[in-house]
Amino acid sequence: MSTKKIVVVGGSAAGPKAAAKARRMDQNADITIIQKGPDLSMASCGYPYFVGGVFDERNKLICTPTGVVRDPLFYMKAKGIRALPLTEVVEINRKEHKVKCKRLETDEEFLVDYDKLVLATGTEPIKPPVPGIELEGITTLQSMRDADYLRKIRDEGQVKKAVVVGGGLIGMEVCEALQLAGIHITVVEMLDQILTFLDWELAKLVENHVKSKGAMIVTGNPVTEFLGEDGKLMGIKLKNGTELPCNLAVVAVGVKPSTSLAERAGLELGERRGIRVDEYMQTSDKDIYACGDCCEIRHRITGERMSAFYGDLANLEGRVVGKNIVEGNKTKFPGTIHTGICKIFDWAAGSTGFNEYFAHEAGYDVETTLITALDKPGFMGANPLIMKMVADKKSQKVLGVQCVGPGDVSKRIAEAAVGIMGNMTVEDFCNLDLPYAPPFSQALDALITLGHVMENKLQSRMQGISAKDLKEKLNKKDDMFLLDARGPDEYEEMRLGVGETLIPIGKLRERMGELPEDKSKEIICYCKISLRGYEAASLLESHGYTNVKVLEGGIVAWPYPREK
Repeated sequence: MSTKKIVVVGGSAAGPKAAAKARRMDQNADITIIQKGPDLSMASCGYPYFVGGVFDERNKLICTPTGVVRDPLFYMKAKGIRALPLTEVVEINRKEHKVKCKRLETDEEFLVDYDKLVLATGTEPIKPPVPGIELEGITTLQSMRDADYLRKIRDEGQVKKAVVVGGGLIGMEVCEALQLAGIHITVVEMLDQILTFLDWELAKLVENHVKSKGAMIVTGNPVTEFLGEDGKLMGIKLKNGTELPCNLAVVAVGVKPSTSLAERAGLELGERRGIRVDEYMQTSDKDIYACGDCCEIRHRITGERMSAFYGDLANLEGRVVGKNIVEGNKTKFPGTIHTGICKIFDWAAGSTGFNEYFAHEAGYDVETTLITALDKPGFMGANPLIMKMVADKKSQKVLGVQCVGPGDVSKRIAEAAVGIMGNMTVEDFCNLDLPYAPPFSQALDALITLGHVMENKLQSRMQGISAKDLKEKLNKKDDMFLLDARGPDEYEEMRLGVGETLIPIGKLRERMGELPEDKSKEIICYCKISLRGYEAASLLESHGYTNVKVLEGGIVAWPYPREK
C-alpha cells in the first residue's frame, strides 16, 4: 500500500489543523506543511493583547496549552509532520501533482509531490490607495512581525499620538491596546459608524464608551492623505481638510482572501474572489482542498457563498479537510452565521446572525426589538447588557442577536448562536431551558427577556420606538408627550432633558389627569431600562390611549447626550 502524500500550504490556523487531523486519521501519511512566514500556528487573534501588554511572552502566541513552542521540531517529534517555515509555494503543477517551492533565506527552489493538496493561504491586508501610504510609521496588524513592531513601540514609549484607520473589530482592539499603553488614539472610520456587525444604535453606545476612555473616534470622514517628512509619518489629512498629527498609523480597513497562488493554478474563484469550495471544502480540482480565510463558505441562513474571517471557523474547516483528504468526502462543512465578539476596554460587543441592516439587504421583512437588562441579580454585582433581536415577521424565526455592554456578552451571543443555527423561533427563545443561579444570571436570562419583548411586539401587545426614531421626531419637533416613569431621585441624577414629564409609575394611576386629553396623541413612555415604561404604556392603553409607544432600551440605551 502506497503512502499518501499530503501537502498543506499555509501554517497559521486552518492548515495545521488540517494536517493534525489527517495525521490522527492516518499515521502512515507523508504530511508536509509549507509556511511562508517564520512562525507556525500563530494565535493571530491574540496579537492585540500581546501589543497591549496583557501578556509579555511572545512565544505564548505560538505554543501549545502546555507551553511547548510549535516549531518544526515540535511538529516532527509530536506529530510526525514535516514543517517548512520561511518557504514559499510559487507554483502548483496540477497535472503532475507537484508544487514548486522557494526557500526565502537562500532563494533555493525545489519540488514537492502531492496526492492531496490543501490551500490555507489566509488573507492579506487591504491598503487604501491613499497618498503617503508607504511612509515609515504606517503598519497593519496582520502578522507576527506587525505584532512585534507595535509591541516594540509600546515598550519604548516614544510614540505619543497614533491613528487607527478603520473602526472594525481589529481596529477597535488595536485602539484599546495602544490607548492602554499611554498613546493618545484617534480612530478614523470612513462609514457613519464603527463595528458594522452591529446596528448603528449599539455601535454608537460602544463609541461613547471608547470616548469615555480618552480615545477619539471620527466617523464619516475618511483619510485622504498620510502626511510625511523625510519619509516618516507626521500626520493624516481627512476628507473635510482636518489634519491630525501622529507618528504611528495602524491601517485596519479590512483584509481580502490571499488567492494569487490558486488563481495562477487555474482554480475557480467565487464572486467575492475567495477560492470556491463545495460543502466538502473541495476546490474545482478534486485533489485540492481549501480552508480558512482564503476560501468562500456558505451562509447558513441565506445559502449564499461568502467570506468569513474568523479563527474558530478556520479550525473547524481545517478539521473537515483533514478528514476528507484521508477518508474521502464524507464530512460536510455547513457554513457560518457570522458569530463574532470583541473586547473593548470594560465592554464587549458581539453579534450572531443578521443585524437589521443585513436582514433587510437579504430581503427579509423584519421586526426588531432592543432591551436593556442585567446579566445577573443586582445583589450579585450585576452589569447591564444592551441587546437587540432581529426576527422574520412571516416565519417568526430569529435571524440575529446583538449584545454590547459590561455584562456577560459572550454567554448571550453563544446562547443565541445555537438557537439561530437550530432555526428556532421567537417562541422557542421565550421558553429556553437555561441554567439559573444568582451568581450566573437572572431567573429569566436576558436572552429570554429579549424573546419576551419581541413576542409582545409581534403580537401587538407593545409598540416600541427606537432611540434613533425618537431623536428624529424631536429634531422635527413632532407633537408628542414624553412620560418618564422613574422616581424623582433618578430623574435628578440623569435625564434625557427633551421636555419630558416625570410621573413615577407608582403615582401614575392617581395622576392620569396630567396626561393629554386627546387620547390619540402620541405618547412615549420610558424609564431607566423601559420596564416601567412598558408598564406605564399598558396602563395608558387600558385607559383608552391609542398611540402609546415604549422607548426601547430606556435611558441606558440612549446613544445621544443626556442631562446630568
